[in-house]
Amino acid sequence: MWRRFLLVCMAGAIQAQWSSAGAAMQATSLATAATTPAIPAISASATGEAALRFSPFAALRDAAHSRRVALVIGNGEYGDAREPLRTNARRDAEAMRDALRSRGFDVIVRTNATPPEMREAIAEFQRRLQTGDLGLFYFAGHGMQIGRQTLLSPAGVEVSRATSIDLNTILQAMQSTRAGRLNLVILDTCLDNPFATAATTTQTTAVSANTVIAYATAPGGFAADGTRHGVYTGAWLHALHDADLSAQPLAEMFEHIAAEVRRTTGGTQQPWLATAHPNVVLASAIESQPPLTTVSHAITLHSRGILPKDSNDQYEITFWESIKDSNYPADYEAYLKAYPNGRFAPLAHARIDRLRAAAASNAPATAAPAAPNNHATQAAPPAPVARPAAQASTATNPPPAPAPKPAPPQPAVAAAAPLTQKAVAHPPGGAGEIRDCAACPIMIAVPAGSFAMGSNTDDPSEKPVHHVSIGAPFAIGKYPVTVEQWNVCVAANACQKLTPESNTNKAAPARDLSWDDAQQYIKWLVKTTGKPYRLPTESEWEYADRGGTTTAYWWGEQMRKGAANCKDCGDPWHKEGPESVGTFGANPLGLYDMNGGVWEWTADCWHNSYQGAPVDGHAWDNPGCEVRVIRGGSWREGGDYMLSATRFKYSASVRQSQDGFRVAKDLH
Repeated sequence: MWRRFLLVCMAGAIQAQWSSAGAAMQATSLATAATTPAIPAISASATGEAALRFSPFAALRDAAHSRRVALVIGNGEYGDAREPLRTNARRDAEAMRDALRSRGFDVIVRTNATPPEMREAIAEFQRRLQTGDLGLFYFAGHGMQIGRQTLLSPAGVEVSRATSIDLNTILQAMQSTRAGRLNLVILDTCLDNPFATAATTTQTTAVSANTVIAYATAPGGFAADGTRHGVYTGAWLHALHDADLSAQPLAEMFEHIAAEVRRTTGGTQQPWLATAHPNVVLASAIESQPPLTTVSHAITLHSRGILPKDSNDQYEITFWESIKDSNYPADYEAYLKAYPNGRFAPLAHARIDRLRAAAASNAPATAAPAAPNNHATQAAPPAPVARPAAQASTATNPPPAPAPKPAPPQPAVAAAAPLTQKAVAHPPGGAGEIRDCAACPIMIAVPAGSFAMGSNTDDPSEKPVHHVSIGAPFAIGKYPVTVEQWNVCVAANACQKLTPESNTNKAAPARDLSWDDAQQYIKWLVKTTGKPYRLPTESEWEYADRGGTTTAYWWGEQMRKGAANCKDCGDPWHKEGPESVGTFGANPLGLYDMNGGVWEWTADCWHNSYQGAPVDGHAWDNPGCEVRVIRGGSWREGGDYMLSATRFKYSASVRQSQDGFRVAKDLH
């Protein structure tokens, strides 16, 4: 997959002439083609006739005997789909249906079509096309590119290669028994490869002489959703409803659409056009453009792609999605430390500069002294490049007495009000509970036992499912370490101060913490209590999370509203941060917030699968390990991250606002 944030524009014009629907194309010279992973991208010769003098939406309207047939599909009901795709895809299909019918198309429409329904619709499309002059296929929803295949995902089933419909199937239906007839395909879907670790096919999408494919994005790219429609679909609808635009040659119409999409997405989405006929020349519109870093807040990037949790791009994109609305430079600095050349690096730098400029413009002329016992945020000095997150998030070795500091910087966009602190009762210790000091975390004793670790989902990192035996009992935190508990370590000068913007609720999990920060707290806890505290191993964490259950979630096979603190998982939920610990129900062992709230660091080094993993419950470590395992999901993820087997990774030194931890200790 392409890992560059800005993709070169592949939009262009098609050189040929059609005098009427179904007329043969006149031969032109063919320039040398530079192939892409999906379909040949053909360069143009510098001739005077660089545009296709044919408009399928206007010129055919007046043809006496022309017949136009369209198949329109909008799928949004996927297990991992979030708003706005879930509702936008249906609206996209219905709006495209209406626009095409108004131009004389015989339209077959399906929304949230299952695999059998998609195959039935394709067969009906093929039958109607036998007497058709122009065939048009439109698809909105999840899509992916694997090797040289373009796959479109049905609704109502688990998204996978096996359930997806190969674009070749649709193209063959459009091309059969219709020699010389024009086919137009419009795909508002992503072209990423979510299964990059799997073997890829060498099959080439069969694009015939009379077929033009309009992609929402270039290979390796992602497609965005707007408030009511996909951004690409919205641009098509605008063009179709504009009489002047719809009467333009197809290439000119497409160029207008592509420009609108680039403008709306700040250059992050680059539509392109493809054809494979030797007499149709794709004029390359490769231009030198300055990076576009302003993205409309009304769009949702990457909403139409499939990104399983094992995908390397998923780690980066999940990181970005979790901070993209942040008003604090430290979140973007953490991203840049983890991904200095990442696809969102230009946006991260731009956000940092904007937020610092806003802070500087709002700062008072003279600084007021800080109130006693309150932590003020020190304004970050401007810098051309981001500081490491370990320096950016919190101050090391703070002065013994508070010195006059500037007022806290004001975010460029008004920040939401901090969460109301809730009084959550933390008993000193019930049956099976342990507390080694008044400020120490409450621990739950977990008996020895065995379980099946991992899952048989499409995520290779959770495979193979393997039998693990926990040979000795251990204790694990009843809750994640809270802000209040962390601050006791800060008061002892043993831990760094928490990022104040992210940790206003003392009863909430302490967050914006790296793996290294967690080790700092554990070192203080060991010194204070004399007990063998540590982070739980990954297998101990999953064993404790499952609590003796074998289902996908500890509460059952399906996501249940109100079972975890996560996005779209039910109230209470606030986008600003996690709820107070203990707000949601406990698992069978009496452990709270194992799923949702904050991601929790474990002791293990990250490995891409469980091949060779320990089966005795010990940590799987490597000398010099820089990337550690985190488990459980956070309040910002959806329900599909709440499964007991879900695992993820981050650099051990990186602070990120969704990351926290709970402690474990040996029982002797």
